[in-house]
Amino acid sequence: MYVVTLDQRRRGGGDPAALVRRLASLDAVVPFQRAREHTVQGITGDPAAAVEAALAGLRGGAWSVGIGVGPVHLQTAVDEEGRAGLRAEGPGTVHGRAAAGAALGTARVPVCVAAADAPAAAQAQAVLRLLGRIVLERSEAEWRVVDLLVPGARGQQKVVAAELGITPQAVSKAVARSLWQDEWDARPAAARLLGLCEPGEPGTGPVRA
Repeated sequence: MYVVTLDQRRRGGGDPAALVRRLASLDAVVPFQRAREHTVQGITGDPAAAVEAALAGLRGGAWSVGIGVGPVHLQTAVDEEGRAGLRAEGPGTVHGRAAAGAALGTARVPVCVAAADAPAAAQAQAVLRLLGRIVLERSEAEWRVVDLLVPGARGQQKVVAAELGITPQAVSKAVARSLWQDEWDARPAAARLLGLCEPGEPGTGPVRA
């Protein structure tokens, strides 16, 4: 399992509700939600979803991202007011707390990965930081272009140009400058490395309800 924690790097920077909406479509065992006032957290069994969440959080530089990898045990818990919810325990949550704490103290590309297999976690973290740098350095003008692109679709740059009222050449230049294709080419590698952090088969940490 992948415990993804996103913490606001500065108070007032980033909108937790907007981030939750952005992450709502991801495949998650525990949907992304506000865990605390300045923290959004979710648990997924899909390493690609963890990569997607991390890059969404790094966009704009308002969030730090910690990813803890390992088994997670989910139990139903009832609070003092009688409301039922899920309580997560296990190595994945321990690593999640460690990764989130380390990410908060990281200045440049604030994403950290923690797992029982520390060398594997370091490799996944290194690739995520390279991807994170691409996302962090992308300009608003470039985001306006790439937000309209669909990975793998052909002939869409003319459509995007018409929608934005710019030339296809301008779209092509924005795509090249933004390293959008490089990002999408590298995402599977980041997900694969996260999967290798899992004990046993990639992405198959136990979940007990």
